[in-house]
Amino acid sequence: MASVGSRSAMTAGSATLKTVETVLAKGKTIAATVLEAAEADIAYRGGHFEVVGTDRRISLFDLAARAAEMKKRGEIAESLDTKAQTETPLTFPNACHIAEVEIDPDTGHVTIAAYTAVDDCGNVLDHTIVEGQGHGALACGLGQALLEQTVYDTEGGQLITGSFMDYAMPRADDMPALRDALHPVPATTNPLGVKGVGEAATTAAIATVMNAITDAIPGGAGAKLEMPATPQKVWAACQQAKAGAGG
Repeated sequence: MASVGSRSAMTAGSATLKTVETVLAKGKTIAATVLEAAEADIAYRGGHFEVVGTDRRISLFDLAARAAEMKKRGEIAESLDTKAQTETPLTFPNACHIAEVEIDPDTGHVTIAAYTAVDDCGNVLDHTIVEGQGHGALACGLGQALLEQTVYDTEGGQLITGSFMDYAMPRADDMPALRDALHPVPATTNPLGVKGVGEAATTAAIATVMNAITDAIPGGAGAKLEMPATPQKVWAACQQAKAGAGG
């Protein structure tokens, strides 16, 4: 879900920007006619087209109304009503995530003692939204790595974990103390310079936590641990490591 907003910023944002630029370009041409000035002397500022260096100007909405009338009379080919499209290549956010985990070998319980994340989502349009998506995506990644698992009845295929009473969705007390920062590097594939936000944290959190668990269990016993790394699976890996070390 986080990536939907990211893609919208790239695709819809780019298309909107191109459309606005097209409207302003058309508006300057029409405003030059209405204000009886050279097009090179027309500037757009504060919602108005104006003749530079004078007090002659017309608002965007008034010009739009005049343009619609001029089109009806056949004086111009197009009004300010504008459609535009743009092709936006994919972008790929970057991130560096580090997790410190503590494992109780007697119970298999995993505690994320510390988590640090540095993300690159390109130009930041809204810090609050970006931080919220990052935190939410991190929770999704931790949930997939440690908790979330769908269970089906082996005979009839009926979903057993059909509600949040049975499905282990991450909650507030599952979240670690988080240190996060942004290192934005503008994208070159769209005019806004934006990249994805949520997908970086979701992807990074899964690999970071699983690698930390693998590294914490000695002897390579955690190398083939499948997600989610539930206490039962982690405990079994710890017992395997203990047996491999000679008890």
